[in-house]
Amino acid sequence: MALVVWIVLFVVAGLTVIVGPMLYLAIVLSWEDQRTRGVRYYGLKLAEREAFKRALRVHARLLSPAIHVLSRLNKTTLANAGFTFEGVAGPKGTCSLESFAAGYAYAPRPGDVFVVTQMKCGTTWMQHLVYEILMRGRGDLVDTGRALYAVSPWLESLKSVSLADAPLVGAEQPSRIIKTHFPVSICPYSPEAKYVYVTRHPVSCFASCVDFLAANMGRFTPRLDEIERWYCSQEQMWWGPWPDHVAGWVALSKSADNLLFVRFEEMKADLSSVARRVSAFLDIRPLDDSELASVVEKCGFAYMQRHSDTFEMHPPHLLAVNAALLVRGTADRHQDVPPQVRQRILEWCECRSAERGLRLDALYPSHDGQAARS
Repeated sequence: MALVVWIVLFVVAGLTVIVGPMLYLAIVLSWEDQRTRGVRYYGLKLAEREAFKRALRVHARLLSPAIHVLSRLNKTTLANAGFTFEGVAGPKGTCSLESFAAGYAYAPRPGDVFVVTQMKCGTTWMQHLVYEILMRGRGDLVDTGRALYAVSPWLESLKSVSLADAPLVGAEQPSRIIKTHFPVSICPYSPEAKYVYVTRHPVSCFASCVDFLAANMGRFTPRLDEIERWYCSQEQMWWGPWPDHVAGWVALSKSADNLLFVRFEEMKADLSSVARRVSAFLDIRPLDDSELASVVEKCGFAYMQRHSDTFEMHPPHLLAVNAALLVRGTADRHQDVPPQVRQRILEWCECRSAERGLRLDALYPSHDGQAARS
């Protein structure tokens, strides 16, 4: 009988050791998700957002052993980290089938300014540039401790201010600044709204995606070859593969005068010139020298990195309590990708772009393509 009791106690203790941390993890994940939906995180003051991150860091440390065990036992793939809506893949957690459907059904209003990109192509940077232009360089996000996503809604996401609650920005042309990664096939369009599309060299985009996944998936980050297959997949790549995404918006830009097409590399080379183009596109009175200087300074890499809490792209979570805003923000990120991977991605993008009526070298002349292959 004593032996049976000891066996029962041993089993109970073992189950407690296993089940206890897993139950704790489930509770924290649910709490984290609920606390970061809508403006429950981004609507907080800076000090309150920092307090939330401190609490999350404590949970992350305590749960580190359980997360480590799960990372060894659980084969996480980018395929099972997403879902599909109208043929377009999206990431679970940040978005959902319901949030994609709501974004798809949205009817744009006059005064809406959509900042559109494939992921990791300069979205936050352009959002902030549009915000500062509308504010004529007098934006007060940093001064007031407000987060960009408390002002600018992300159309298809669960984690920002809602479209209904988003404030109008600027006095001259009051506008709502709406972020989206939607491809043209499912993005709500109206000739009365404005659309700023930013593209980036496809291999640089891939390099930034690799950094993003590593920062957000931690021990669960897939191998580089798996990320490459995901990036070059029509079915799995979130918001669609780069050639399809860019070709669709390039085609629309040829017939829609309410769409401005900008390259990330142009922003890096001459942000002042891009700021003038954007302000003219938004029908804003030309910025004077001091206003333009303020816009460029506040939208510079150093300023946004220094105030990264204001420009967080995603709320913190257990695997990414302190994810970096911008890893490097350079125009030649493709140089960080192994040569063989660079060449495969570039050749695939060239071929698929051509199938969709887009010449890649029209966007990125031969010297850029050559750099990607070298």
